[in-house]
Amino acid sequence: MSSEVSEILDALKRGSMSLSEVAQRFRERTWPATRGPKPETYLERAAAAEADPDPLVPGSFDEVAAAYHRGDISIDDYRTLAEAAADSIRVDHEGDG
Repeated sequence: MSSEVSEILDALKRGSMSLSEVAQRFRERTWPATRGPKPETYLERAAAAEADPDPLVPGSFDEVAAAYHRGDISIDDYRTLAEAAADSIRVDHEGDG
């Protein structure tokens, strides 16, 4: 299943987009949540510890982490894209308040 994020990362890998272009796109997009609510009680934490890991969410930053782990992007690329995504998320949260 292809998502906007995977298509952008493929363009970066092919060289048809620069890292700065990809970072700008990451700053401009809205990122989906990938985690549920944080467990608060002991029983909720125990259940979470026993649960399977969350699946990869298409279109989320999970795809960037997966690309890094596959060796498709470097650690420097990952850091740049993480900062860009964080900028976008920060702006989204400022608008919520």
